[in-house]
Amino acid sequence: MSHPDCRLNLGSLRGVSSVVGPRGVGASPGDKKSKNKSTRGKKKSIFENYMSEEEVSEGLKRGTLIQGVLRINPKKFHEAFIPSPDGDRDIFIDGVVARNRALNGDLVVVKLLPEEQWKVIKPESSDKEAEGAYESDLPEELCGSRLQRSLKGHNDNPNVIVEAQCDDSDSEEGHGSTPDVLVDGVRKLAVCVPEKGKEDAGGPVTKDESTSTPQDTSAVPEKLLQRSAKVVSIVEKKHSRAAAGFLKLLTDKNSELFRKYALFSPSDHRVPRIYVPLKDCPQEFVTRPKDYANTLFICRIVDWKEDSNFALGQLAKSLGQAGEIEPETEGILTEYGVDFSDFSSEVLECLPQSLPWTIPPEEFSKRRDLRKDCIFTIDPSTARDLDDALSCKPLADGNTYEVGVHIADVSYFVPEGSELDQVAAQRATSVYLVQKVVPMLPRVLCEELCSLNPMTDKLTFSVIWTLTSEGKILSEWFGRTIIRSCTKLSYEHAQSMIESPTQRIPEEELPPISPEHTSEEVHQAVLNLHRIAKELRKQRFLDGALRLDQLKLAFTLDHDTGLPQGCYIYEYRDSNKLVEEFMLLANMAVAHRIYRSFPERALLRRHPPPQAKMLNDLVEFCDQMGLSMDFSSAGALNESLTKIFGDDKYSLARKEVLTNMCSRPMQMALYFCSGVLRDEVQFQHYALNVPLYTHFTSPIRRFADVMVHRLLAASLGHSVPPDMEPGAVQKRADHCNDRRMASKRVQELSTSLFFAVLVRESGPLESEAMVLGVLNQAFDVLVLRYGVQKRIYCNALPLRSHHFQRVGKKPVLTLTWEPEDTEQEPVQQVVTIFSLVEVVLRAEAAALKYSALLKRPGPGGPSDLQDQEECDRDRDLEQED
Repeated sequence: MSHPDCRLNLGSLRGVSSVVGPRGVGASPGDKKSKNKSTRGKKKSIFENYMSEEEVSEGLKRGTLIQGVLRINPKKFHEAFIPSPDGDRDIFIDGVVARNRALNGDLVVVKLLPEEQWKVIKPESSDKEAEGAYESDLPEELCGSRLQRSLKGHNDNPNVIVEAQCDDSDSEEGHGSTPDVLVDGVRKLAVCVPEKGKEDAGGPVTKDESTSTPQDTSAVPEKLLQRSAKVVSIVEKKHSRAAAGFLKLLTDKNSELFRKYALFSPSDHRVPRIYVPLKDCPQEFVTRPKDYANTLFICRIVDWKEDSNFALGQLAKSLGQAGEIEPETEGILTEYGVDFSDFSSEVLECLPQSLPWTIPPEEFSKRRDLRKDCIFTIDPSTARDLDDALSCKPLADGNTYEVGVHIADVSYFVPEGSELDQVAAQRATSVYLVQKVVPMLPRVLCEELCSLNPMTDKLTFSVIWTLTSEGKILSEWFGRTIIRSCTKLSYEHAQSMIESPTQRIPEEELPPISPEHTSEEVHQAVLNLHRIAKELRKQRFLDGALRLDQLKLAFTLDHDTGLPQGCYIYEYRDSNKLVEEFMLLANMAVAHRIYRSFPERALLRRHPPPQAKMLNDLVEFCDQMGLSMDFSSAGALNESLTKIFGDDKYSLARKEVLTNMCSRPMQMALYFCSGVLRDEVQFQHYALNVPLYTHFTSPIRRFADVMVHRLLAASLGHSVPPDMEPGAVQKRADHCNDRRMASKRVQELSTSLFFAVLVRESGPLESEAMVLGVLNQAFDVLVLRYGVQKRIYCNALPLRSHHFQRVGKKPVLTLTWEPEDTEQEPVQQVVTIFSLVEVVLRAEAAALKYSALLKRPGPGGPSDLQDQEECDRDRDLEQED
């Protein structure tokens, strides 16, 4: 969104603080002190000086200061938060002055303000929706299935099917990441949330009416007070300090600044406006600025002085036209610090130079030779980085099986301390966009040397169990192996085998199978794995695991233009579940092995329980809605979601909405070093409900898995233990966490970009939607066909009137539509939580913006009648009370 320029009458860059632009990075609205008055000599500072390292260290020890990761509300950029150390309500940071030049994602230290300056949360105020202020910060990994991760289409198919919404194969955090990148932050779940109208992030920032400082808080109930703070130090600038946006001339042509600087306006409103030297700008920009009005640039912040509203930056490059996929994608990657450059010659020299590469003879004496076994991969049909394979050999007694998970031995090709190792550690993860992958490792390694391609000898690390058909583990073996995959199955191939247990699949419907094995042998192995996986899964949920399946968006792309032609909700099927169960089993087994061997240096993965405050809000919401939900544990929540709804269309839609809401309090899973966390209770993985977990199964695309492979090799005596102290391991773990978070954001934004382009190119799009939040002048919906969330504003609809009220404990918005014909009567429509409505998604004039509009209902439509009946019933109950 573009913003009106501010008028500048200053003679130097330092001290430009006397004017605050409409989205000015100055005081929070209402903070009069921050607007500098002209003074003689040095300009008055807007921002406080940072505390010294000694002061910060002492304050953290005494407990007078608090450290945390800053999150800025993407919808209300003057609101920011850090998590409370006690897991209670987030600590509020009100306005950009209190934020003190910190950007989203930075690790900051804050000092609590006096209680009379704390935020008062009015029960009926719209600020509740900003609680938490996440950018769709749902646990990242639980996609439940490995979706399409690479984009090599079939030659006979003109279109590329891209099923990549998330890239993980294990259902680790209980749910898939939401396909709605368009989630506007964590909404407050209390169901009555009146608002003051649509917020324009480009307009003047006004103090939220629910906040008034200073104020008398002595009579305010504690539960309505939110601790507020100011940033006193930036411990680590985790934000890249890069942003995509637009260039503008300053408006005061007579000022000295006009002759030296242009104004850069970031697309992300959480980043300040930036002065950039005119010498960095295109030559024709000053004389023909309108020619660049729609050109997307990248700018990097280089400084931000205490007395300046705006940062100082350097223009890095021109990306191209806003709204086009490749410029927008490059902007996203740059903003989130993703290294998408080519690998250097020094890195590539670490790899075998003569291809095709063959396994050295000495490796056969060091490894178990499994090349004659029936081993195969199951992946998305277009996948090229095949890092896991499965085997299932029936044993003589007829009820036990030797089941193997075989993972590409990436660590063999990535010597510790090499240039390749350093680059992979820095990238930490592959980044999956809709149209392409930014790999962690060079493609020759991902797709040839390590990829478990069929009918070629490959180095692997295996976990092999003896299992009963009921999934009971009788024995377990870890070791380095050599395999020769007999075929590359897609999820569709495996699914057809599962669905046709007694029918022979025609050869032409299957991929090539090596002559040493038959299609019947592979088919039977898939069926045996499926049977065992079902038992493992059943037991896992009986043991208290949680799964929150959410709608996942997939795209079909035009082969020539790369534009999205259509999209659909990805279907998660038994073949996905089969692979998932054995990947989870391997990850858990390896976690126990490396922790036993290296209790101080094991790289593990924990999943903290849900955020207490947000979970309490959800409990309150369910109580208000009359939903019988048990949130006492992960397993109890899973059972509630499984049992509470029926199988009809309306019930399934309600389940989608509630599942979406249950995802919001969930925290991210985190890598950590076992020697840094002393309390083993904190090792617990909430969603899986297991004491130990790690990542072992995807070393081609996750550096954490490479580290785990090295630990496992050392535990088996194949190599010396990595020479890293617990603190160094934790530092690597923190970096992996940061890059996985960035990767998740980029992936979400890529999905958002492609969906916005689809609406622009193919819209308007129509769908049923279900209401998941009601405000006094708007309501939020989950668009069921596309899995996106949008807000619908009453003032954008042809309404005669709209009226908000509470009926019982439910919020109800009654819409009275203007008749299309003067002879018709106005149609009334009742909107409340779980209302089923029809919506239209329509592109706006601004690039990549689209809005949701409610379709006019027919008189006496089914959802309208259903909502009216529910409201009448609630009124009756209220009168009886």
